[in-house]
Amino acid sequence: MNFYSLNKKAPNVSFKDAVIKGIAPDRGLYFPEKITPLPNDFFENIANLSPIEIAQKAIKQFVSDDIDDDKLKTILEDVLNFDFPVVEINKNIGTLELFHGPTLAFKDVGAGFMARCLGYFSEGSNTEVTVLVATSGDTGGAVANGFLGVAGVKVVILYPTGKVSDIQEKQLTTLGQNITALEVEGTFDDCQTMVKTAFLDEDITSVKQLTSANSINVARWLPQLFYFLFAYKQAKSQGKEIVFSIPSGNFGNICAGIVAQQLGMPVKHFIASTNVNDVVPRFMNTKSYDPKPSIATISNAMDVGDPSNFIRIRHIYNDDFDTIAKNISSYAFTDEQTKEAMLELYNDYNYVADPHGAVGYLGLKKYQETNPDTYGIFLETAHPVKFLDIVEDTIKENLDIPKKIIKQMNKKKKSIKISTYDELKKFLID
Repeated sequence: MNFYSLNKKAPNVSFKDAVIKGIAPDRGLYFPEKITPLPNDFFENIANLSPIEIAQKAIKQFVSDDIDDDKLKTILEDVLNFDFPVVEINKNIGTLELFHGPTLAFKDVGAGFMARCLGYFSEGSNTEVTVLVATSGDTGGAVANGFLGVAGVKVVILYPTGKVSDIQEKQLTTLGQNITALEVEGTFDDCQTMVKTAFLDEDITSVKQLTSANSINVARWLPQLFYFLFAYKQAKSQGKEIVFSIPSGNFGNICAGIVAQQLGMPVKHFIASTNVNDVVPRFMNTKSYDPKPSIATISNAMDVGDPSNFIRIRHIYNDDFDTIAKNISSYAFTDEQTKEAMLELYNDYNYVADPHGAVGYLGLKKYQETNPDTYGIFLETAHPVKFLDIVEDTIKENLDIPKKIIKQMNKKKKSIKISTYDELKKFLID
């Protein structure tokens, strides 16, 4: 299968080339040339399939030209070596916990999958690849962990100073080896703009092979569809129409869920739950897509003023607003509402949620006000300990900190501070 640029001004490429390039020369995101639905019996018998079998059947059509079945199975076994439980909140609501991986964040799967693909593609090659990535929180740690020690790959992570949690910062600044952290004076949007600009700067690309590990990269983005299939397997027995509420920043996760829908997964609706960075909720109300500078919140991984992957969602639904609205609702919530939801989950259900999961819970509750006969699953995308101060201050309880986090917090931070694109360019070239 080939992948084409959504700007449609660049040649089609293989999965391998799409992964290595990251973004097309015309600045467009790559998208698979077709999505072939899986047979009905896959979903009818999904309860009898292992996570590896589910993932392999789901992703095979997108990667099989470049990765054979045996290698794909090995990659998936390496990446999917932890649990993805749906935890019951009440009879109509469950939460899909995606924080049981090595960096306690949902991005571990995409980052791990991409790292292993890139490592496989680099075997026998003398060309070093530089992975350039912007992070608003969890992406940096997941990418750093996934690519640590991968031969032929250097990783450069840009993150906004003072706008990630202490644990998130330590996860991306303490590993060393082939990982370098650049601390940017600015916002996540500034970091993301620098990354996108670097990909199109011939002064850099003439001397460096760059690729991205943000969700703009197909190998980071597509594996996230596994989560929805794993959740469907667990929730199918509920006997109700299933809806998903996804805390949404760059919109890669919800877009992957929509790909699972295109593969045939029975799902009634998606809820894109955001913080006050509300470009998509406003679009759903006005039909006008108007990016704006991002605003810092307690759910920092969602502090995105111009979500890159929303163009993929619009493309899937042929940019038809009525079709988008039929499949997606989107609501925005303040920090105060988020804290109230965290407290409600703890006091009423004895469940400790991080701020992002709490936003997902709020979006689900709002949707179910008018759609009560549904089974809703909100995604809990990061372990609450990653937002320790906020969570403890909100629920007035102390959290147990995992030993691997304590060990990492004791390591010395190493980062390089920059404030302009020219500084990034000089660093990459030098």
